[in-house]
Amino acid sequence: MPNDPHRPNPAAPDLAPTQEPDEDNDDEMIGTLLSRRHALRLLGLGAGATALGAGGVLAQRSGGAGQASAASGLPGCVVRPAMTEGPYFVESEPRRSDIRRDTTTGKLSAGVPLTLNFVVSRVAVGGCTPRGQVLIDVWHCDAQGAYSGVQGNTGNFLRGSQVTDAQGRAKFTTIYPGWYRGRAVHIHFKLRPLNASGKATGEFTSQLFFPESVNSAVFARAPYSAHGTKADTPNAQDSIYRNGGNQLLLNAKGDPARGYAATFDIGLNIG
Repeated sequence: MPNDPHRPNPAAPDLAPTQEPDEDNDDEMIGTLLSRRHALRLLGLGAGATALGAGGVLAQRSGGAGQASAASGLPGCVVRPAMTEGPYFVESEPRRSDIRRDTTTGKLSAGVPLTLNFVVSRVAVGGCTPRGQVLIDVWHCDAQGAYSGVQGNTGNFLRGSQVTDAQGRAKFTTIYPGWYRGRAVHIHFKLRPLNASGKATGEFTSQLFFPESVNSAVFARAPYSAHGTKADTPNAQDSIYRNGGNQLLLNAKGDPARGYAATFDIGLNIG
């Protein structure tokens, strides 16, 4: 496939046009995974620790806020890893729930519909409580692997931000992301708690992934199939996913004909 100036350079995946190959790219991981023992201590259930450590981010199991894990007797919280921002983040993304439309041309990005729900909580001993006033940025490539706002593409599509409500919730309407050479299918996100003046008091950045079975079903359909019916980098071969991506795997419900929906629960104790 010939090079497209709107698509990441196939010879150097996830490199910004002005970056050197060894700078901020998606082959690096930021943050660390905490051990189960460390998580116990951070929750106040072991001796010693009174504050959160690397990343300061814990996330709920499917049991929901404040529920305990039957197997361990712990609050329903597990560690989520921080991951690289990559070179395609754009500051001051538009505040909007539906991020499919190009803010310059008005054109909707073609693809399988995806509804992505975030539920943000604050972790405390015994459970998690909803956390409002957290700015969430989401950005990802289109069905053909192109990002907006970079490499000569001046449009702004599949990017947006929202602030969580009093229940810690924010919903994004988008499309299923495509793939590009060297990376598994993924969505970038950033969480920034806001103070009373609207200023960010902390930051956590990571990526979301999808089951291979869902990827295969989506990429068999147009417009994805024009770019290849199978991503060249499955999750297991992606250097970012291998560093904790299984904890960031979305449970996408639906089908390619009608679209998918997924909810991501995350506990945020920074800021």
